[in-house]
Amino acid sequence: MAGKKTLEMKYKNAGWCFVMPAAILIFVLSFYPMVRAFFLSLQSGLANNLHFSGLRNYIRLFQDEKFLASVRNVFIYLVFQVPVMLFLALILASILNDKKLKCKGLFRTMVFLPCATALVSSALIFKSLFALDGIVNTWLLSLGILAEPKNWLQDPVWAKIIIIITITWRWTGYNTVFFLAGLQNIQTSIYEAARIDGASSAQSFFRITLPLLKPVILLTAVMSTNGTLQLFDEVQNLTAGGPGNETLTISQYIYKLSFVYNPQFGYAAAVSYMILIMVAILSFIQIKVGDKN
Repeated sequence: MAGKKTLEMKYKNAGWCFVMPAAILIFVLSFYPMVRAFFLSLQSGLANNLHFSGLRNYIRLFQDEKFLASVRNVFIYLVFQVPVMLFLALILASILNDKKLKCKGLFRTMVFLPCATALVSSALIFKSLFALDGIVNTWLLSLGILAEPKNWLQDPVWAKIIIIITITWRWTGYNTVFFLAGLQNIQTSIYEAARIDGASSAQSFFRITLPLLKPVILLTAVMSTNGTLQLFDEVQNLTAGGPGNETLTISQYIYKLSFVYNPQFGYAAAVSYMILIMVAILSFIQIKVGDKN
């Protein structure tokens, strides 16, 4: 028995040896900065003259027009972009999962390719497409739809639409991979039984595919919500938050508070914690609504 316990202890110690380096890195690079940022959010003043101010930074958030504008913009992106992206991803995954489809590898690569493109590159692609001398203006002028080139990215409404299109193009393939993996885990015998019972393709999709994909849909919805609330690269490279603050995101505002305006690290930390709170609340709601078990 003593020898068996010694062997078990050796296995446990070996396991801890493998786990500890990653655990230490996660603690140092993730948890410690989170705790430090919370204490920083309770301080006010410039970078070299910080002093404890309690919840003053959090109270200031609800009186800050720029912060409220950034929250409004982010929720516009969230409400319009995430459902459209997940719907397109589900449709593409269903098509790519078809056994009769030829050249599956090629089509799957093409769908995933935008996700492999660098964030800056994808934003610059759409910025060039919708520039004054870009392809979109050129086509619309040649078709007679426009009388003169339109500055799309300086229009508050069209700038938001272009950002939504860019994000959708960039991340739809990423979510398609999750849906495709979920579809491949559904046994074909279930569909065969439904077909024998006279179920149509639409009935099979809504009564078999969607219910069995609910965990994957929930996962992608939570991840997409998290990513949209932290949106930065695409907007920064497309519009830099303009015109005015019409496309400003919360992450951009944090960046400007820290490095563009007079450094206000305490207030920037409070804004970053508001993202954490919003992500936690929305994720909790999505999990409660989407997974009653």
